[in-house]
Amino acid sequence: MKLIQADKDTLLKPLQTVTGIVERRHTLPILSNVLIERKNADISFIATDLEVQITSSVSDSNPVSDPYSITVAAKKLHDILRALPDKVQVTLETDENRLQGKAGKSRFSLQTLPVEDFPKFPENTEKQAKITIKQKELKHLLFLVQYAMAQQDVRYYLNGLLLLMEERYLKAVATDGHRLAFGLLLLEAPQEKREVILPRKVVLELARQLNDSEEPVTVELLQNQVRFTFSNVVLISKVVDGKFPDYNRVIPIGYQKHFDVNRLLLLQTLQRASILSNEKYRGVRLILTMGNLRIVCSNSEQEEAQEELEVQYDDEALDIGFNVTYLLDVLNNLTAETIRCAFGDANSSTLITIPGNEDFKYVVMPMRI
Repeated sequence: MKLIQADKDTLLKPLQTVTGIVERRHTLPILSNVLIERKNADISFIATDLEVQITSSVSDSNPVSDPYSITVAAKKLHDILRALPDKVQVTLETDENRLQGKAGKSRFSLQTLPVEDFPKFPENTEKQAKITIKQKELKHLLFLVQYAMAQQDVRYYLNGLLLLMEERYLKAVATDGHRLAFGLLLLEAPQEKREVILPRKVVLELARQLNDSEEPVTVELLQNQVRFTFSNVVLISKVVDGKFPDYNRVIPIGYQKHFDVNRLLLLQTLQRASILSNEKYRGVRLILTMGNLRIVCSNSEQEEAQEELEVQYDDEALDIGFNVTYLLDVLNNLTAETIRCAFGDANSSTLITIPGNEDFKYVVMPMRI
């Protein structure tokens, strides 16, 4: 039975969209497969890892009357399609428990697994909140904070990102216990306070999939789930069950010592100095004196790098240490020309912001060097 007849790119694009979450080695073989569903002219490609489900749809100009579905190894089908010549017509047919493919003089046959074994998420219609924003706005918000998420922390709720709707704001917060990033964007209409913790994998997948465009993305908070709909893609994720730390208590206020500096200049200076930082601890010292910032990195081989920048600083001298990676992360993910660094003392956290912009805050804890 003919399932699909279309050119290579029509099939490859949705398949590329969903295979990002497919695990090659999984305890359940069905999770390595993609579910292909055919309903009239609509063809859906669905992949899941039990926590996240992503669907990408295309329309076929050659509709068939009978709905049909099949599961097949996602990466194998993706790699085969990618290796075919450009603009070639591909025909996919089903034959008992095999998927037969034809493209020009190429033929391939893939094993399938039962459709009923595929753990498709049930349709959840119980919406708790819904907003629609521009894709580029959500993508920018995620990039402001996602690098501060923890990785494989025993405090599982830190291995994700807090998404909070409150009044007319959508806020995003990420922390790994050593640094915290906070970003917000303005919504068109006020919202009831709702918050969810998105798993790390979903945040990274969204950052990869969203476009830098004015096209809309709909965010729906469901019962224990969150759904993102954009550009023929539906991404549904379970939310992390846990209590996110109170970020308001972490963000310092009232710091008087501060200086403004060109972001790119500071980034390049830190990148040079960090070459000679300790490979394990990645320490960097920032030594502030009147009108001057000295940056010092050294390692266990007694090698040392020193850099100096002129800054407008007229407070008391300060010598404070950081993990240089935490500073490079924030500088790499911001786009602002100028940033502001504000300090309490050598043992207090440092606040990095954008002058005249309340939409972003980054808090980083000092380290002893």
